[in-house]
Amino acid sequence: MLIGGHVSTAGGLVRALERAEERGCETMQVFNQSPRMWRPTRYREDDIAAFRARLAASPVRSVYIHAVYLINVASDDAEVRRKSLTSLTHALAVGDAIGAAGVVVHPGSGKGQAPARVFKRLGTAMKAALAATESCPLLFENTAGAGFTIGRTFEELARVLDVSGGDGRTGVCLDSCHLLASGYEVRERAAFEAVVDEFDRIVGLERLRALHLNDSKVGLGANVDRHANLGEGELGEDGIRVFLGERRFAGLPVLIEVPGPDGHGPDKAQIALAKRLRPPAARPRKRRR
Repeated sequence: MLIGGHVSTAGGLVRALERAEERGCETMQVFNQSPRMWRPTRYREDDIAAFRARLAASPVRSVYIHAVYLINVASDDAEVRRKSLTSLTHALAVGDAIGAAGVVVHPGSGKGQAPARVFKRLGTAMKAALAATESCPLLFENTAGAGFTIGRTFEELARVLDVSGGDGRTGVCLDSCHLLASGYEVRERAAFEAVVDEFDRIVGLERLRALHLNDSKVGLGANVDRHANLGEGELGEDGIRVFLGERRFAGLPVLIEVPGPDGHGPDKAQIALAKRLRPPAARPRKRRR
């Protein structure tokens, strides 16, 4: 189990990797562009080459991209769908270029539409984005359940995977905060084992490729996405220990997305806390030189 966090790309990709190393990350996540704007970031070939060279020798084992929050390929607005597809395809292309282990995306929202139409639009767009890129995996993140968001239940995640083609490039990223907010108990060991059993039955553990570790400002079933710093929310250290201690999560990357003490994301202390709460058996082996 690799522990890492989301870091800023201000100053470039190599600077983002340096931040991850400074924080003690074993894996990392970045935005490929501003998360709340459609305008893509165009990386130069030398920037990408320098990033890949440093990553190959870094204690950071893998990198993930989080696609922008604006993406909603299921929207009934044609312009939003067009921009969403362009942005998602760009994220996957950047993932291909930098050797990312996956692009994480929120499935979208189907407000005011019949479910059949929502999933048809979603599947068409996801297939197009995958067809236009090479090999970077696309990981669908579970949602907290606010409004008409897609992915609040395991059944919805399974349907997203199915309409997107169901091949080896698609998978799931489970978020601890979103699970609790959408009504899945993650803080009690027996209850959480039953939740993972349910996920395996409906989606399949082979489709689980990454984890987001976030504490929650809201309680079970609140359907609100509000991340809290680790140990300061409804999960607390005991709940985080249960989440990380799930034996079937062994070997998965764990990416922290909390606000941090200064609002600039997880700091070294948050990474260290997660490592301390990680089971000893889940600690990664040292990379061979």
